[in-house]
Amino acid sequence: MSSSFDKYQKRKLISSYFSVILSIALVLFLLGLLGLLVLNAKKVADHFREQVTVTIYLKDTAKEIERKQLEKSLAMADYVKSTIYVSKEQAAESMKAENGEDFMEFLGYNPLQNSIDVNLKADFVTSEHLENISKDAISKTFVEEVSYDNDLVNLMNNNVKKISLWVLIISAIFTLIAVLLINSSIRLAVYSKRFTIKTMQMVGATKRFIRKPFIWSSVKLGITGAILALIGMGIVLYYINRTFPELYFLSNPIFISLLFLSVFLLGILITWVSTFFATQRFLNLKTDRLY
Repeated sequence: MSSSFDKYQKRKLISSYFSVILSIALVLFLLGLLGLLVLNAKKVADHFREQVTVTIYLKDTAKEIERKQLEKSLAMADYVKSTIYVSKEQAAESMKAENGEDFMEFLGYNPLQNSIDVNLKADFVTSEHLENISKDAISKTFVEEVSYDNDLVNLMNNNVKKISLWVLIISAIFTLIAVLLINSSIRLAVYSKRFTIKTMQMVGATKRFIRKPFIWSSVKLGITGAILALIGMGIVLYYINRTFPELYFLSNPIFISLLFLSVFLLGILITWVSTFFATQRFLNLKTDRLY
């Protein structure tokens, strides 16, 4: 009978430890992913900004040397990320591939123009910079027109500001929730041993002596949960980097290492503090209120 009870207690203890570890791992994993988002929010926003294309259409009378000089001057500009020359023949082929039919068969000629597609660096993708770049390009006698989607640029910049603000707010809220969830799991684990705590106190054990094994046990659970969370974060980071290599999520290993270290230390810190206050509560509790 005693053996069966001991096995039951052991299973119950293992189940309790497992639930605490799982809670810590899930919370730290989600918190770590949010940290990755915060660290890479600007990088993601910059990536989408740099997809905005400024198209400079050249006149049919434009000489090749003029076009090459314009390309060279744009490539040397500190606000330009890349330039691509698109001939009217290439433009026609692209349109034919998109529409599935050859429009030149109906028209009998190619109405498209030679152009230069310019992608700017993220910091220069603003209405003011685009307008100045457009004015500078259109001042060239061999440039016919400069085209870009100004409404899209304004919408993108406004949304980036809003999203950045909300990411910070959600990060703060989620951090608080993470602390509360882990604290609740630890308190439940300590609550199940409240009679043991009071018994040790009644036989003369000091508060520090009683707290020490509980804190060490919780810290080990926190370390285990943090390691599981870091493994999950590593898998997600590896998947994102393979799926979206253009975002360069692994381009700054120092920030990634600091984030992983922060998640690991946070798992230890929260479990230590939560266990300290949970055990302190039952140490200060009167015997008749244990029930």
